[in-house]
Amino acid sequence: MKKKILIEGMSCHNCVHHVTETLSELIGVSNVSVKLEEKYALADIDSNVKDEDIKAAVSEAGYEIVGIEVM
Repeated sequence: MKKKILIEGMSCHNCVHHVTETLSELIGVSNVSVKLEEKYALADIDSNVKDEDIKAAVSEAGYEIVGIEVM
């Protein structure tokens, strides 16, 4: 399923690269596209990937997830 991940704390294209890498490294997450200006990422996420795992990974990378929506 596709999810929209709302992210705070990104300020440059290096942040976009960092978030893209962080999400892409999670098993079951693919086709990650991060939008800096809109402050979100879109990704295809398998049903076995928990939102808590996504939040933990992004938080560890230094950013804050403020919401996750199913598209």
